Amino acid sequence: MNSFWSFNSICSCIFGGFTNGFFFFGVQEGETAPVDTLLAIIGEKGEDISALLVEPEEKSTKKEKTVSKTTEDTTTNTVETPEGIQVITMPRLSDTMTDGTVATWLKKEGDTVEEGDILAEIETDKATMEFESFHEGTLLYIGVKEGETAPVDSLLAIIGEKGTNIADFVASYKTNSSTEAITPTSKEEEKPVENKTATTTQKTTSSSGGRILASPLAKKIAKDKNINLANVSGSGENGRIIKKDVENYTPAVEKPVETTQTQSTQTTVVNNFIPAGEEGFEDVKNSQMRKVIAKRLGESKFTAPHYYLTIEVDMSTAMASRKTINAIPDTKVSFNDMVVKACAMALKKHPQVNTSWIGDATRYNKHIHIGVAVAVDDGLLVPVLKFTDQMSLTQIGGKVKELAGKARTKKIAPNEMEGSTFTISNLGMFGILEFTSIINQPNSAILSVGAIVQKPVVKDGQIVVGNTMKITLACDHRTVDGATGAQFLQTLRTFLENPVTMLA
Repeated sequence: MNSFWSFNSICSCIFGGFTNGFFFFGVQEGETAPVDTLLAIIGEKGEDISALLVEPEEKSTKKEKTVSKTTEDTTTNTVETPEGIQVITMPRLSDTMTDGTVATWLKKEGDTVEEGDILAEIETDKATMEFESFHEGTLLYIGVKEGETAPVDSLLAIIGEKGTNIADFVASYKTNSSTEAITPTSKEEEKPVENKTATTTQKTTSSSGGRILASPLAKKIAKDKNINLANVSGSGENGRIIKKDVENYTPAVEKPVETTQTQSTQTTVVNNFIPAGEEGFEDVKNSQMRKVIAKRLGESKFTAPHYYLTIEVDMSTAMASRKTINAIPDTKVSFNDMVVKACAMALKKHPQVNTSWIGDATRYNKHIHIGVAVAVDDGLLVPVLKFTDQMSLTQIGGKVKELAGKARTKKIAPNEMEGSTFTISNLGMFGILEFTSIINQPNSAILSVGAIVQKPVVKDGQIVVGNTMKITLACDHRTVDGATGAQFLQTLRTFLENPVTMLA
């Protein structure tokens, strides 16, 4: 005699006792399983339970067969590529890319394409990158126009022999494809709406009996301001009075009113000054990079419980050390390079800060990859210095300069912006004294670096001129406790205030 025991059944036995027998455990210690799955079997010692163990497998096999059949059904309706043409789809230019926007086409339909030619510039979620052709022939078709966004693997272009008829193939491809380009609303599509409003006029009778053409908005403003439209000149089509005509209208100053009071003349001046101006705004379409930055920063801010720790560092010794280092020929080290090096060394001493929250576990990264935030036209990119702790100050300086240059000229590759375990954002060069940053997930922390300022400080009981810099560490409280973050900053301060320790 044997019986299945689910999770709920076992709990009942724990609190109420259970009979003699033996256990078969279906879920081992430390494993997690859904409610009502096979947890254990109780029965007589030596009893055959193989049939009970086979049943779940059979169900699993049936499920796999069903899934397999479904997969076969969904893959039977494929589009056969005609001979002599190459179908180019939207490439996945980074591991997190789901769709791309064509910023610029460098070739147009009908152009000859050689292998290695740059076809287009494509905006990814991280950067705008050049897309190179691996085929040669004639560009027969462009499937995603400039400014359009399309999912990865959707039809981007077709290259083949000049004169090849691809109309039926393109139509069939679009019919069978579930991905379509998202076309932004063009200015031409918006114009009819604006024109309709602008050309709507009302008939107003002037004092001379003629009709005055005025838009409804202009008439309303005139009524509110008690302005006679007969005195307003229209700048619209056929002399129509529009909003700005009424808003910019200034009544003529009336002649002084003369009144006689006991041999004296009193002049009344009428002041009808009305401030005038024109309201306006412009909606600028967000780039793919800007949309992804907004999405990820929002996710980080609202999912990771941020807290902030700020300290002030004496940079006098660091300034003297930097001057000495840069006196060496062909050597250039910045304060930011010194901060990067100090962070790498501090992370080795505080591995808890070099972690990632992955839900059921905290991942301790054995390597140290530091991301350095770089401002670009479309937003913010974070090039990553791989194995930063193994690099010297001069190597860090050269690598940061190289990656920052690539980021600003849109030449940086996706793999050069992936894998960071810690991030640094420096706004000191802009005169910012202190600020906080949003954690660049999956990192557990980000350091915000302010400007070095000259100020009075107390040293050995004396007020002297000092050079200080404020740094703020933003931590994810799920992985880094307050004491851990504070200890990391203490170690970081030691390295920065004693740069010679970083040269060992």
